[in-house]
Amino acid sequence: MSVWLGPNSILVEVIQLDTRALMKVTQRVHGRRYLIGYCATIGELTRHVDLAELVEVIAFPG
Repeated sequence: MSVWLGPNSILVEVIQLDTRALMKVTQRVHGRRYLIGYCATIGELTRHVDLAELVEVIAFPG
């Protein structure tokens, strides 16, 4: 699914939890990744990261 990187080592991943899609927000601190939260809506996501600062990660085949 989709993955975005944000400032301060924020990572946003779209995941499927049970039967619904959620955005999982994590942050890397001193080499460890910590769970910030699960967001069901874009409004919830904006509490953790500025959407304008997110950059989509695209995996190239190869």
